Amino acid sequence: MEIKVNKEIRNYTESIFFGLSMRQFFFSVLACAFAVLVYFLLQPYFGLETLSWLCILAAAPFAALGFVTYNGMVAEQIAWAYIKTKFLIPSRFPFESENLYFLCCRDGIEKAQKGALQ
Repeated sequence: MEIKVNKEIRNYTESIFFGLSMRQFFFSVLACAFAVLVYFLLQPYFGLETLSWLCILAAAPFAALGFVTYNGMVAEQIAWAYIKTKFLIPSRFPFESENLYFLCCRDGIEKAQKGALQ
């Protein structure tokens, strides 16, 4: 008997149904339900081949939500990070240089310039 142990314990996901995690199973069922809904709603308007492609296209985003991970983040965390970086946090950071030496010596420089003009 062989027991597989992950090298990193945080990468462990428990299989609930058919080797899928609960999250993956939930989004797979949601994708199937949405595909069936699209099939029955659009059946009178399209042929079988077109309808099958529409069902696949309608179910794909829901299926992807359950399986997509990027840098350890799930789909909702990726979307939230994108919204924060593009819309909520300003992308331009104005930089204004400040010459501290000039600020310290401003009075002496201005007096010297006035004296040179006279």
